[in-house]
Amino acid sequence: MGKELTGWPVITEEEHAAVRGVLDGGLFTSNDAGRGEVSALQRDWAAYTGTRYCAAVSNGTAALELALAALDLEPGSEVLVPALTFIGTAIPVVQRLLVPVFVDVDPVTFTMDPQAAAAAVTERTRAIIVVHLHGLPADMTALRALADSRGLKLIEDAAQAQGAEYQGRRAGSIGDVNATSLNVVKNLPTCGEGGLITTDDEELYERIVLRRQFGEDLRAGKDRDYISRVLAGNEKLSAVQAAFTRRQLARLDEYHALRAKNVESFLDRIGRLPGLLAPQVPADRTHAWHILRLRFSAAGLGHPEVCDGALRAVLQRALKAEGVPVAPYQVVPLPGQRAFRELSGFGGYPWRIEGAARPRHDIHEFPVSLAVIEDSLTIQRIHLNPAAGPVLDRCAEAFEKVWDRIEDLLPLARAMEYRPPWHAAVNTPEESA
Repeated sequence: MGKELTGWPVITEEEHAAVRGVLDGGLFTSNDAGRGEVSALQRDWAAYTGTRYCAAVSNGTAALELALAALDLEPGSEVLVPALTFIGTAIPVVQRLLVPVFVDVDPVTFTMDPQAAAAAVTERTRAIIVVHLHGLPADMTALRALADSRGLKLIEDAAQAQGAEYQGRRAGSIGDVNATSLNVVKNLPTCGEGGLITTDDEELYERIVLRRQFGEDLRAGKDRDYISRVLAGNEKLSAVQAAFTRRQLARLDEYHALRAKNVESFLDRIGRLPGLLAPQVPADRTHAWHILRLRFSAAGLGHPEVCDGALRAVLQRALKAEGVPVAPYQVVPLPGQRAFRELSGFGGYPWRIEGAARPRHDIHEFPVSLAVIEDSLTIQRIHLNPAAGPVLDRCAEAFEKVWDRIEDLLPLARAMEYRPPWHAAVNTPEESA
């Protein structure tokens, strides 16, 4: 199975021509007076998501940081963040001197549990960052209601969900301000790094653009005056990256449909295997299928005496031996990351701000996240190519082959000296030995 079936992103002559056009045209940055590829991408993404405004920036982390900056939250304020996600969702919170408060996830969607979020709100809470993990939109109705009832701002992290929909609306269009990533591994990629921010609020949009380049007002039609209205950094996207992404965006829905067909056929096939829990998609939303997370249940195999984590570990070895590239995705909830337990990297801030809550960051307060990490494996990237159907068919055959010998594997799971995936992360090297 060659690169034509599994390579990602799919690069065509359209991408090559678009990049050459930038090199020949000379408009290389977002300071393009509305005439270049960056401005065009902003218009295209706003139109695609059905939002009024879009700002293109250097990467998805910068997109979240600028979204938070535009909200102008007081330092030390709290922001709810799901416990199960990539650390790039939480770092921008700390960069803005805000306190991330972690919230457990739903066991079916793997996204923020609205009830757990409601319980985490305090008098210092000001915003919620909702992550559409793996490509499935979270319960935005419940989270929007929570935000509105408590006077909180709602931010979508749609980095893994380009093309997905929630109740007929595009992911990345529902929050007060929304961020996505254009990292090369995403469903909507660039040739490196990039990010997009959307909003329907003109004032928020203007604050974002102002902070994209040193606080300067660089709107089209104005001469540059080199006056910084606010203290800000430099988070621009290059025209080469924008040109590449625009051509990918033109094929996003086509690739999304083909990918969904391939993935759903694969999941329907392996979902019949006892003890394997395939991803579920509520009827009111669609899945972008950025990552496939599979959970394993020893009880579902009729062997409740076997630890689900040990079963997962044995299955990982067996499936990889058959050529299936299964792997963990996040081995510890965010509050268990050493950086958050030691509060290192920012001199103890924002937690040193007067009145800010000092976190305990006990991972056992997030039992669903722990269970999902312990009993699941993921398939990443190989299925993104719309031609990957035959590869997924081969993977399904490998799953079936392993399940045919499952009774031979169970004794290995019973006998192994098992430690959960987060053991090394939350212990010193001496304790992990």
